[in-house]
Amino acid sequence: MTTTERPRVPVPARDRKPFYLGVVVVAVVLGAAHVGAWRVTEFSPGALVDGWHGMIRFLGEALPPDLDWASVVQPGLEACLTTLAIGLLGTTLSVPAALLLAVLGTRGRNRVVYQVSRSVMSLLRAVPDVVFALIFVTAVGLGPFAGVLALICHNVGVMGKLWSEAMEEVDPGPADALRVAGARESQVVANAVLPAVVPSLVGLLLYRFDVNVRSSLVLGLVGAGGVGFLINQSIQLFAFDEMATYILMVLVLIIAVDLLSAAVRRRLAE
Repeated sequence: MTTTERPRVPVPARDRKPFYLGVVVVAVVLGAAHVGAWRVTEFSPGALVDGWHGMIRFLGEALPPDLDWASVVQPGLEACLTTLAIGLLGTTLSVPAALLLAVLGTRGRNRVVYQVSRSVMSLLRAVPDVVFALIFVTAVGLGPFAGVLALICHNVGVMGKLWSEAMEEVDPGPADALRVAGARESQVVANAVLPAVVPSLVGLLLYRFDVNVRSSLVLGLVGAGGVGFLINQSIQLFAFDEMATYILMVLVLIIAVDLLSAAVRRRLAE
């Protein structure tokens, strides 16, 4: 061995038994959880196979769709516009409260303020928008206004959490520099935090708009207006051909919203 060579130090072998034991434990727990879920939900592929004739009969009654303009198509188009309006207002009107909670619920704030803001967002997220719709229907009656209020409440919690997490990922350097220079917290947020996360905030806002338009369809099933209300009404009347027409309209509406959101996101990325 030359003087320039260094002796090789053997690397001790790692004991992989704890790793394999952990994998086995996780696999057993997941397997037991799936078995329990299978039994609780009464999951039965055989029942689905045995009921094929019911699905065939349903499709036979739904096709071809009813394309009568006066009684089906025109009311359906008007309801689709109502659904789009519910999703739009439910998204945009929730922005101020969601932004406030996002700022207050970002790490680095006062601990009490942070915990209270996070708790409020968690509460609004935990209550489904359908439950909010049922509550507001009893307060303001049937119609799209109840759907807008339900989406606002739920979306404040969801969007506030998404925005607060986006703000926490910002480089703290510029914000710390402003604090050292004596800037107030509102000035730090306005001049360092928000400009850095605007593209992310807008992207998340467009995502929530897409989700809220879909959610407004479900809200219509509980009386919050829109095309979901017409779908529920046609099902109750066993007018499945009308239901098929409304579902096709919903498909076109969702595709249009997806294309619009994608175009805006591409423009922001340029």
